[in-house]
Amino acid sequence: MLAQLFTDAAGACDGFSPLTATLLLEAADDLRAGGATTRVMAGYERDRKGTVPGLRFAGALHRLVLEGRAPGLAKHYPSVGGSPHLDALWDDVLPVLHEHTDELRARIGATVVQTNEPGRSAPLFGGLQVAAHHAAVAAGRPEPFPVRLLEIGASAGLNLHPDRIAYRLSADEVLGDPDSPFELDPRWTGRPLVDLSAPLRIVDREGCDLNPIDVSEQDGRLALSSFVWADQLDRWDRLQSALELAALDPAPVRRATGPDWLAERLAEPTPGVLTVVWHSVVWQYVSPADRAEGRAILADAVSRATPGAPLALLVYEPRRTHTGYEFSLLLKTWPAGVSLRLGSGGGHGIPFTWEQQAWD
Repeated sequence: MLAQLFTDAAGACDGFSPLTATLLLEAADDLRAGGATTRVMAGYERDRKGTVPGLRFAGALHRLVLEGRAPGLAKHYPSVGGSPHLDALWDDVLPVLHEHTDELRARIGATVVQTNEPGRSAPLFGGLQVAAHHAAVAAGRPEPFPVRLLEIGASAGLNLHPDRIAYRLSADEVLGDPDSPFELDPRWTGRPLVDLSAPLRIVDREGCDLNPIDVSEQDGRLALSSFVWADQLDRWDRLQSALELAALDPAPVRRATGPDWLAERLAEPTPGVLTVVWHSVVWQYVSPADRAEGRAILADAVSRATPGAPLALLVYEPRRTHTGYEFSLLLKTWPAGVSLRLGSGGGHGIPFTWEQQAWD
């Protein structure tokens, strides 16, 4: 039932985004009453939970606000300088639903939820340092390997620039690029067990996605911005800084399935470079068939890896625990045979606790 999916999505926002939670609960009640939301969501009544129709609805409304076409609603949205008045929110949503019914319905049908959360670059940065170090030790190199970074489910490619971000660890300590337009507080507990003063060198970066977003165009920037919950200003500011950085040199993201793209990219080893396959919070959206095919392609590439042309898998994905879900950073390298759980953190990559242990 669509109304229940809206209610479930509101529950996921509870405690994180009062604005979005209130919006979705009101919309769920309106769906049950056959109100304006019913007409906006017509045709999507049987959408799967994984397509998060409630968040697509919220994103479509936010997009109108960002475009300056819903001024009565904008006064509730901190992303454009507003201040939420939750008791009055739905009264200001209804006129927008009536006025833009067809446009909202079309946008909801044409989009998938993508935030391309740039906070995940923080654990990625540390994980790449660890991977490059271990591959160098195994090959007898005095310095870490340069990295070739391949991201599955890259969205707009915002996490393909981890070496170009300024990671502010303290008032006196910055890792990465201190001159970057994107300064990020990674909120680390502990540190990766490698020398972080060694520069991370990424010599090639590219990704794939079923629905890539072009951040060199305004439409792409608005699409990503619309899915940030409007009252989470820290995430909003983080995204705008990441967009500014990406605009300087957008990373290529090809429209392709993970297995097809990975098979091409891993067909031959790259001498003198550590090839790192990376993905974050994407595994849940991959079909069982594509998961199996991806594993087979990676296993084939592993068989060709050498000390001089090593391969690594670095992932940041949710894992079910007895208390819910934990987002773990996991690393495997070949042919060195390193297999580590590097730590865990929040779903957006921040905060993160470095706690290295063996990963079976």
